Amino acid sequence: MSEQRRTRRRLAATILVVVAIVAAFGVRLVDIQVVRAEQLAQESEARRSIPVALHGARGDIVDRRGAVLADSVFRYDITVSPRFVKDYDTLDEETGERTTRTVWEALTSIAAITGDDPAAMLALIESELAEDPDDDHAYLVRGVETEVFQAVRDLGVPWVYSERVPSRTYPNGQVAGNLVGFMGTDGPLAGLELGLEECLASSPGSSTYERGADGVQLPGTTIVQQEPVNGGTLHLTIDADVQWFAQQAIAEEGARIGADWATAMVVSVDDGHIIAAAEWPSVDPNDVDGSESDDRGSRIFAAPYEPGSTIKSLSFAAMFDAGVTTPSDQVIAPRSYPTIGSYRIGDAWDHGDLRLTSAGVLMNSSNTGTAVLSERLSLQQRYDYLTRFGLGESTGVSFLGEASGSVRDPGSIDGHSAVTQMFGQGMTATSAQVASAYQAIANGGVRTPLTLVTGCDHADGSTTHVAATEPTRVVSENAARATVGILEEVVTEGWLRPILEIPGYRVAAKTGTAEVADASGYGDERIVSVAGMAPADDPQFVVVVTYVRPDTMKTSAAAAPTFRTIMTQVLKTYRVPPSTQQATAYPLTW
Repeated sequence: MSEQRRTRRRLAATILVVVAIVAAFGVRLVDIQVVRAEQLAQESEARRSIPVALHGARGDIVDRRGAVLADSVFRYDITVSPRFVKDYDTLDEETGERTTRTVWEALTSIAAITGDDPAAMLALIESELAEDPDDDHAYLVRGVETEVFQAVRDLGVPWVYSERVPSRTYPNGQVAGNLVGFMGTDGPLAGLELGLEECLASSPGSSTYERGADGVQLPGTTIVQQEPVNGGTLHLTIDADVQWFAQQAIAEEGARIGADWATAMVVSVDDGHIIAAAEWPSVDPNDVDGSESDDRGSRIFAAPYEPGSTIKSLSFAAMFDAGVTTPSDQVIAPRSYPTIGSYRIGDAWDHGDLRLTSAGVLMNSSNTGTAVLSERLSLQQRYDYLTRFGLGESTGVSFLGEASGSVRDPGSIDGHSAVTQMFGQGMTATSAQVASAYQAIANGGVRTPLTLVTGCDHADGSTTHVAATEPTRVVSENAARATVGILEEVVTEGWLRPILEIPGYRVAAKTGTAEVADASGYGDERIVSVAGMAPADDPQFVVVVTYVRPDTMKTSAAAAPTFRTIMTQVLKTYRVPPSTQQATAYPLTW
């Protein structure tokens, strides 16, 4: 009996223990599945599911023929999860032998591949952990090429990961570097890269992968939530070959004459497309630090200067259009011309009264003759014509940081500057504005705003075309034709004839030698240039070459050889037929 009683007691005790255990498990289960279910699920997911940003490629920038000026290649950032960094075992698949590799050995192997310092890597990891013991992300090495990434990956370090990121490259280096611009670590910093970000920028995507408790990524667990979208392709009017040639030409001559900087522009007459916008010194977007900070922008659009006598072409076209003179009009160009107070205007050479026609005044670049004739226009007419040629306002390109230059209006100008503006002193213009004005003269008096970008091809297959800008008539066709005819005589009869003439082609051009103003007035420094077009009988291209503050040659003779070299190359590149008609010469004296 006592034995049965003891048995029942043991059974009851056992049941009580089981009930207690079940109750404890039940309470724990309720706590896990009900009370803390959401919290624990989030913690578990955070441990296992790792988000990854997916980067699309930034869009290309290409020239008029499709040559790539800027493109993207993928590089890899080597990252580490500091909280998982520890010694680990490796398995030799052939022998089945396991070997323990230390953290230092792993970092030394990585550094041997990337060329970095393993001690610096270790210090980085320790610093991250000191700041946050649960730190899950730090960069070991950024922007390595595919071969380096693959070599690091093959080491099989469990706490080392990678992120694929796009990297910008510029296959043609300095060619159009000042136009294209460049990228920084946080995005675009200059030029078209920054100004046309809307076209070029990519849209990121996202994915996740699962990771085990030891920090190792689980194979086959990657899920893409959103695919990245690549940037669009930006199409330019630039011809990379002509651009390269022009940059080489001004660099060689600029260095020879000791200029501070130089520009050269080539513009297609019929549509205003910029074929070349060359600058020296230039910037290589692949090596921005290799250039001075002042040389990283685009002076063609952003650096106005007093252009000097190249503006006379605009003034004479205006006077012909207004009917205040004709090419054969007889003029006395005095030795000096009084303006206001004690101010007088003179010519670059000493002379008595010259009996010149209007054509002779322009051909000989007489300041005094220009002053006499320009007084026949009202102040308002002078201002209106210069601004209609595009001076004093930005070009149709609207380049980032573009300057408008300065033309003084009738309400603010003095009697001296009102005359000097007509031959390019006391006003300023950029190289782009001068090229645009000459495009109007070459185009029969119709100014077609300059174009640098034609459109953007988006990743979805659509294309956004740059809205066409409306041409405007500045002067009559007769006025423009007469001006071109006189500029042709600058080439055939002027002192730079041997340097400016191009065999087989009629060339029209105007030289300019402008004084440079400083705080104390005009000094010995000069800005020299040549602006012109060819063939003069049917202008196809405008070329403008400018050198700023040359040391050894301070006349337009410094710019003339470069003008001829670039124009010859352009005519050859685009297979422009030689001239077939003889020019009609205007009388220059009487």
